Amino acid sequence: MEFADLTQKSDKELKEVLNENRTHLRTLQFKVSERQLKQVHEINKTKKIIARILTALAKRSADAQDANEA
Repeated sequence: MEFADLTQKSDKELKEVLNENRTHLRTLQFKVSERQLKQVHEINKTKKIIARILTALAKRSADAQDANEA
């Protein structure tokens, strides 16, 4: 998921996607511990997606706060 895609979503949608990705990450980590996951790089991809979502949410809240101060 690209950052440009995330900027077009609403806060509610971003939070839903964030929860889905966190659940997916947890599932991947369990599979790694049980030696069931062959594609370990999926963990890094999921972590990067989570970071992008959190960055988009933080940027929106910072922009909203700046708009309130001005």
